[in-house]
Amino acid sequence: MYFLTQELYFPHFSETSPEGIIAIGGDLSPQRLALAYQNGIFPWFNDDEPILWWCPEERMVLFFEDLKISKSMRNVLNQQKFKVTFNTAFRDVISNCKKITRKDQPGTWITDEMVEAYCKLNELGLAKSVEVWQNDELVGGLYGIDLGHVFCGESMFSKVSNASKVAFIHLAKQLELANYKLLDCQVYNEHLASLGCVEIDREDFMSILLN
Repeated sequence: MYFLTQELYFPHFSETSPEGIIAIGGDLSPQRLALAYQNGIFPWFNDDEPILWWCPEERMVLFFEDLKISKSMRNVLNQQKFKVTFNTAFRDVISNCKKITRKDQPGTWITDEMVEAYCKLNELGLAKSVEVWQNDELVGGLYGIDLGHVFCGESMFSKVSNASKVAFIHLAKQLELANYKLLDCQVYNEHLASLGCVEIDREDFMSILLN
């Protein structure tokens, strides 16, 4: 496991620990975050921990042809009760992702420092958001890192039923139209699996990301 210094550097993904941690320390500067995502690495840590950088052995991804939209979700989309926008309220989205209560999680990994770091990335055009509105109220959304050929999803939130799914589906369709290779969802959860996401080996993910 590599301990980062002020030098902008990450080790090769083959040096990742069995737990999926590739490095510890460093900072959340735009330059370091950009380098991390370009190499399949993302930060994930709690407020009382040093910065932990991950490159898990199994990567949860969506290949767009595998997107699953249930009959009930098609009905929701057809009703057009939500308005979807792209990258118009980034800070509001990440702030809601930070505050939302999640099942089986006592707190949030989105620290105040992380909010400011990703808002800076948004100003630089690297981090982007999807917003879902109902009656002019922000009720769902997601944000992530846009690498131009792969979108690295970071977090999503929903204040009303299905709002985060609407954001995810709209993003997936936009990325497919723009000929992106995949949507990176990082680690497995049942919600993502229900939408068609699958786990692939780190080596396969890196081959797609780096080519």
